[in-house]
Amino acid sequence: MSSDSSKLLPEQRPVLQSCYGTAREQSPKESMDLRGYQKVLWRVILCHVFTVLTAGLPLILFHWKPHIAVFIKCRSCALRQADYVIIQDSSGQQYTIDIITEEIDEESVVHPGIDLEEDDWRDTVQLHKEQKTVLRYYTFEGMRYIWMPKKGGFYKVSTLDENWTIGDVHRRKKGLSLQDQASKRKIYGQNLIEVPVKSYFSLLIDEVLNPFYLFQIFSIILWMCDNYYYYAVCIFIISVISIGISLYETRKQSITLRNMAHLTTNVTILRATGEQATVSSLDLVPGDCLLVPHEGILLPCDAALLSGECMVNESMLTGESAPVMKTPLPFGPQASNKIYSPNEQKRHTLFCGTHVIQAKAWDNNRVMAVVVRTGFYTAKGDLISSILYPKPVSFRFYQDSMKFVLFLGILALIGTVYSMVILSQNKTRWETLITRALDLVTIIVPPALPAAMTAGTIYSQNRLKKHGVFCISPPRINVCGKIKLFCFDKTGTLTEEGLDIWGVVPVSQQDFAELVPEPRILPQSPLLSSMVCCHTVALLTDRCIGDPLDLKMIESTGWILTEPTGEEDIAKLEQQFGMKVVCVMRPPDIQDQHHGTELRDPIGIVKRFPFSSNIQRMSVLSKKPGGPLEAYLKGSPEMVASLCKRNSVPQNFTETLKQFTRDGFRVLALAYKEMTDVTVDPQEVERESVENDMVFLGLLVMRNVLKPETAPVISTLRNAKIRIVMVTGDNILTAVNVAQNCGMVATGERIIFVHASPPVHHKPATLKFLLAESGTYGQDSAEVITQGLYQQGSHFLDQGPYHLALNGKSFAVLCEHFRNILPQILVQGSIFARMAPEQKTQLVEELQALNYCVGMCGDGANDCGALKAADAGISLSEAEASVASAFTSKIDNIECVPLIIREGRCSLITSFGLFKYMAMYSLIQFMSVLILYSINTNLGDFQFLYIDLIITTSIALLMGKTGPAKELCPERPQGSLISIPVLGSLLLQTFLVLGIQIGCYFITNSEDWFVPVNATSLFPKNLPNYENTALFCVSGYQYLIVAIVLSKGYPFRKPLYTNVIFLLVLLVLFGLMVWITLYPAHFLLMILQLKEIDDMNFKLLLIGLCALHFICAFMLEMAIEYGMLNCLRRLRGQNESKKAYKRLELYLKQQPSWPPLEQVIQAKPGITIHIS
Repeated sequence: MSSDSSKLLPEQRPVLQSCYGTAREQSPKESMDLRGYQKVLWRVILCHVFTVLTAGLPLILFHWKPHIAVFIKCRSCALRQADYVIIQDSSGQQYTIDIITEEIDEESVVHPGIDLEEDDWRDTVQLHKEQKTVLRYYTFEGMRYIWMPKKGGFYKVSTLDENWTIGDVHRRKKGLSLQDQASKRKIYGQNLIEVPVKSYFSLLIDEVLNPFYLFQIFSIILWMCDNYYYYAVCIFIISVISIGISLYETRKQSITLRNMAHLTTNVTILRATGEQATVSSLDLVPGDCLLVPHEGILLPCDAALLSGECMVNESMLTGESAPVMKTPLPFGPQASNKIYSPNEQKRHTLFCGTHVIQAKAWDNNRVMAVVVRTGFYTAKGDLISSILYPKPVSFRFYQDSMKFVLFLGILALIGTVYSMVILSQNKTRWETLITRALDLVTIIVPPALPAAMTAGTIYSQNRLKKHGVFCISPPRINVCGKIKLFCFDKTGTLTEEGLDIWGVVPVSQQDFAELVPEPRILPQSPLLSSMVCCHTVALLTDRCIGDPLDLKMIESTGWILTEPTGEEDIAKLEQQFGMKVVCVMRPPDIQDQHHGTELRDPIGIVKRFPFSSNIQRMSVLSKKPGGPLEAYLKGSPEMVASLCKRNSVPQNFTETLKQFTRDGFRVLALAYKEMTDVTVDPQEVERESVENDMVFLGLLVMRNVLKPETAPVISTLRNAKIRIVMVTGDNILTAVNVAQNCGMVATGERIIFVHASPPVHHKPATLKFLLAESGTYGQDSAEVITQGLYQQGSHFLDQGPYHLALNGKSFAVLCEHFRNILPQILVQGSIFARMAPEQKTQLVEELQALNYCVGMCGDGANDCGALKAADAGISLSEAEASVASAFTSKIDNIECVPLIIREGRCSLITSFGLFKYMAMYSLIQFMSVLILYSINTNLGDFQFLYIDLIITTSIALLMGKTGPAKELCPERPQGSLISIPVLGSLLLQTFLVLGIQIGCYFITNSEDWFVPVNATSLFPKNLPNYENTALFCVSGYQYLIVAIVLSKGYPFRKPLYTNVIFLLVLLVLFGLMVWITLYPAHFLLMILQLKEIDDMNFKLLLIGLCALHFICAFMLEMAIEYGMLNCLRRLRGQNESKKAYKRLELYLKQQPSWPPLEQVIQAKPGITIHIS
């Protein structure tokens, strides 16, 4: 049997091509098509003349679509000649940007940096005929793009510094001269993250010119012309109040964001002359040497740390509350030629917006950092940009809603034509005919539709806030209703943040000794020293701060951290240890030491190489008084073992590690070596020269227990058929144990490891699937293989579901060498271990490419990229709002996940219900008016007011208040408006409404007391009349009936009766309609312009007709819900799913031998797996 699964995958989107040369970035957001346009004088003059002649109407069009103004006034040209550029991003949105031209001094052309080609700097400017030096640039989403003639395109100004090497950064520690700084500032602009805050007048113009409010203005004028004075005035007042609230909220949000983004402070920099100068942070440019004060500072830029150590709180960017240690950027022969990247060297980079809690100097009492990025190019600027200019939410519901509004517009056009024919037959005057015809347009397209659709989202957002969950992107709430797959980080998310030290396993004679449960009883040895000093903990006002794991490790040894407090103390320690030390670890007092141990010698920490998740380790240089310089290493066991001498690693290393990790322990390895061959200053020693040829010391074993809420939540999600994926940086066996303990892998489900190896020695990359050692029935993989079960039709795999588990290395190989097999692994992969932060992000994006709606939950830090990439990212943080993700939860466990999904489903189904209700409200009124037009009459002024304000507005505001169901059901709500159930429901309900109204009309006409409308009398003089009164009463009930029928509860929302306020309002409105129908007061008849009817039997008949409508409408909706329209799907035929992951799941079910256990698959170009 052979198949090609590549046909099941979504097609690759074509990359936009430009005719004129433009900078292309890797990010989809920055993949832009740029086209240049140059002004044409005669076109500009003609456009101005036409605008004057048409009373400025083109200006409204230009306000909505600025690129149309460019098309009319300009001609296409090369970018180097352009006055404007039109940018089209990867989502198809277009932006019109002015090109700015500035004259600058000749001195600004010379690049003030060191060892950079002057031509690259000169490439940013042009020399015109008059020999004027001109800079051409435009600003887009806060970033400046400059013209580079030699490269033939506009590039981010940050491109000038992207190729800095680490050596270049270090050479800038001398600082810039005043002239150099001023020159660079003209190119880079101010160091400012500027959030535009428009004035109230400007906001008013934008709001009034919004198509919605223009339609409102048009409608109000039309109603005034048709003598609906009261109705028009009321709508005008409501619109003014609505605009006022909108302007206030918009400006308030802009000011809040501006205050969060704005950061201006005075900083001290070093000039090229060696002098210090205090300048405004607005004047900082890349290349400035910043002096970090010892008491700390709120960073106004991104800067590479060159000397000293900084303890930094990065919670604003990552949501991670634990402070992070920053150490100097390495400098040496090997490191100096590497390209500097703030992301790759993040442990040596101080990021804008983060708070330096304290800084400690080593040389000349200075903590120096070189500015590398400013303004929107900083990490904070990037996050603020993502808030100001979020990527469009590609959600089918929003796309379909626009199509449906267009459909209503077409319906309005048909009704307009019909009304014009009917009214012309009744010999209506032409001005009245036009007014009535246009009036239908204002009825069929409800102006309150956009506001009504957001009501459910607003209610959900407020309910989430009460539960400690904050959302900075409300449209994402509806997206949560469609989540099919949820990714979880492990440590701090599924398990407790803090780790308990279980013990340490020393190495003795090339073998592991017994586990020592109390590290404090260890004798003076390299193993104890490694636990004592291999950390990044610092003191802040006599309190230890740092990584929780490091704090627990130090606590378990009983040693005490001290730091020098003054120059005298520093000199004393330098004399004691023979070199400068950052801090000193001192043994506990003799009386506090374990019996039989006597620890007296302190250990000085000389230099730290902080932990990096990419390389899975950290190391330090330390020294004892009179002893040699020593290096200590701590990290993942596999990584540490690979950096140790082979003969120092115990032979049973793998078995021992498996034993601990399989039992769910988190394991770190420790190693050391003596640095006897160091001939340079220890501060200049490179990490690469330290972390090799180490001696393996032992294992540090920690217990990482599940949070009590984890297992119940995982069970809830699995019961709701939401796929669960674990993405962690921990060991794969530890991850498997946690997955089994929390129920992610249930009893009876197997685990298959995916092992992919990169190509070596001209051999291709390979892929292998290995069954986990412990099968469901207690058989190990060897026994299963010998039985040949997988080779005989894979009956073993037929015994039940299985999960694929792989690590970051295998994932990287799959992404590079097995692209067509990767989707098949992703649809069955549940455990992804040893994943680097960028791999987590890549995994989320790969899952989205398979059409999964992906959620991600993590505790910040290493999860930031994945949280931002996910359709719904949830950061577990104490912050009220984190810019790292759409959702921030103060609940420090995953209980917030089902809560957000339930609210998402509730909000989505509410949006559907409100949309259908507003459509039905328009159609009910539309049909009533069309029937009344046929007899040359209409609804009265106060009748419209009663229907639109008292009935519809009350229902639209309160209908969405119903809360979410308490349980997550396996079904997901419908995501598309253009579907058979939704359109079928609206169509059938519309026919039912029409039938009831026509029946009401003919029943009224058949009564003995009926008097038809006077044909010679024109509206509104022919009010009141019997036809109008009967239709008004019946339609009044119909608005309430459809509100009840469309207030769907089960299984996504609570029942209607739980929405007490909505229920009370419905009862009041029903009572009001019964009063108006049966026993109307005289003043009510006068106000509503209703005809008094004395026949009680007729009135009861109208109520009976409405009761019949309610029964039929309710039964119809129930029948549709239970699949009455499924026959239409069968008639349409069995269509293949549009979701790539569903097609893959179906394909894999038809492959009895997938995955091919124990078979080696080699990577080949265009590989297709053939399984027999």
